Amino acid sequence: MLPNDIDPESRCRLPIVKREELDDTGKRLYDLAVDPKGKTIRGLKGPGGLKLHSPKLAEIMRPLNDYLRFETAFSARNREVAILITARSCDSQFEWAAHENVALKEGAPKAVVEAIKHRLPTTGLEEQDAAIIEFGREMFVARKVSSETYARVHKLFGSKNLLDLVSLMGNYAATAALLCAFDMQLDEGVEPMLPK
Repeated sequence: MLPNDIDPESRCRLPIVKREELDDTGKRLYDLAVDPKGKTIRGLKGPGGLKLHSPKLAEIMRPLNDYLRFETAFSARNREVAILITARSCDSQFEWAAHENVALKEGAPKAVVEAIKHRLPTTGLEEQDAAIIEFGREMFVARKVSSETYARVHKLFGSKNLLDLVSLMGNYAATAALLCAFDMQLDEGVEPMLPK
């Protein structure tokens, strides 16, 4: 059962936007969202579909999202570990469900995923995984990154890559806020994966 204020088609508080109601920019972005080759994972359901309610925002965000997901120098594994620690820190069931299997596919060990999911210590994890997890926990949960943690991630990634990593995490935190505000529901048949 969906909450009363959830649209059954979009599975959130806003309906799926209608193409004919969009300006030219919105129509172009709509077409990219429904095109399976448009790098859009979920089409009109999820954060991409939500952003189409504000075509200018969607237009501005698309190249940033593409850069952070596909063009930075850090590995796909590092990217997905960063997304998972962000999703867990924000308790975003939707983001977690969208990225757990991607992280595993990109080489994140099950132990890394479980450490993030269950908020376990990072002892025994590979250095980059542990550093990203601890950095994310300090940034999002403690809301203060210690000098030691900063020095550790800076040494591992350097200034440019660290800036890109923080921007990726911030972008996914913003997406988690969007999903929360509009109460994006998991796809039908998908059970919550994060413990409470």
